[in-house]
Amino acid sequence: MAEIPLLEFDEDRQAVIEPSRAVKPVEGLPEGCVLCFFQDVFEKLTAELGEPIASLRTEFARHPVYLLEHRGQKLGLLHPGVGAPLAACMLEEAIALGFRKFVACGSAGVLDKEITPGHFMLPFAAVRDEGTSFHYLPPAREVRADPLVVRVLEETLRQSQRPYLLCRTWTTDAVYRETRARVDRRRAEGCLTVEMETAALLAVAQFRGVKLGQYLYGGDDVSGADWDPRDWHRLAVRETLFWLSADALLNL
Repeated sequence: MAEIPLLEFDEDRQAVIEPSRAVKPVEGLPEGCVLCFFQDVFEKLTAELGEPIASLRTEFARHPVYLLEHRGQKLGLLHPGVGAPLAACMLEEAIALGFRKFVACGSAGVLDKEITPGHFMLPFAAVRDEGTSFHYLPPAREVRADPLVVRVLEETLRQSQRPYLLCRTWTTDAVYRETRARVDRRRAEGCLTVEMETAALLAVAQFRGVKLGQYLYGGDDVSGADWDPRDWHRLAVRETLFWLSADALLNL
């Protein structure tokens, strides 16, 4: 038995509560679904989409699942919530509904002040400084994205002619414990961004055998002595990044 419970990885594929017990599949779903972390964009889009095709539930809210049409094809749309445990649960249930390909779009703090607000980022790996991923994959320092998915998402960025950076990201559970020493360590191992979900989403995708990639944009700056919010939640690039995610999903 491991001294730390989080390191007690269990290879048993069958859990006491499987997503298929909580969620029933929906007939005729498309393969792809955008996981949109932008509440403002989500509300704008869903105001014109009519009734959701499903509603995933948590104690404090419903997470409706919609279908939208993009470039003549249907795609799913879901806000997965904030933080690794909730986002992982919503991804699990979206897979149980029948989706098999995912592109997530969100924001991230930057560990380098030269990364301007709104700059697009494409994670190829995530440092696992959260707990959820350790229940899906054996203990390791990081989890890597599927190289094929990264190539498709990168090609979509190239076609958009927008500047971007491939990056290693730092996934943490504790926003208010991003200490100077931790930031410095993450920078030293090559992390450019910090967020709360990427490692968990990649781990769930690997465990369930589905395709998943993520786009981020540079938001607040945690690289200096003082935090600089840089109006990260007001940036106009949020909707642009959503539609870029939809394009990438069609290319997967």
